[in-house]
Amino acid sequence: MTPTRADNAGVMAPPPLISLAALLIGLGLDWLAPIGFIGTALSRTVRVSLAVLIAALAVWCAARGIIEFRRMQTPVDPRRSVSALATGGIFASTRNPLYQCQGLLLLALAVAFASDWTMLLMVPWAVVMHTGVVLREERYREAKFGDDYRHYKDRVPRYGWPF
Repeated sequence: MTPTRADNAGVMAPPPLISLAALLIGLGLDWLAPIGFIGTALSRTVRVSLAVLIAALAVWCAARGIIEFRRMQTPVDPRRSVSALATGGIFASTRNPLYQCQGLLLLALAVAFASDWTMLLMVPWAVVMHTGVVLREERYREAKFGDDYRHYKDRVPRYGWPF
């Protein structure tokens, strides 16, 4: 009997764990080798206000994506097999709204905690998310949905703005 490939995208790790790792590493580096730019440039009131606005935007966008997945009766977790191709709602504007929202939430937390290192780690976070999650999901969806997914990719940008 030959082994079969699992019916999922084969992402390198759950995306929320990748984001949590970036946050924790950033906060740890802030403690070990503080930079102090954000805390100096923005008062606590401004930081918290800005962070709340960014986080609210992230939660609103994420909720729209989760609602669409539920409407399509397909799982949010990229480690599970998808049953449908979500192309409506927020997915009509961007193919990866939930990952964009994670980036916004990470930014909000970096601002709130005045974490310069977390802000800097958003660049490697984005590279890891792109190569370890998004590209793998794209290959999986193209193999599973064929031309339907290819046409969707042609119409909708990978990281388009969902507003």
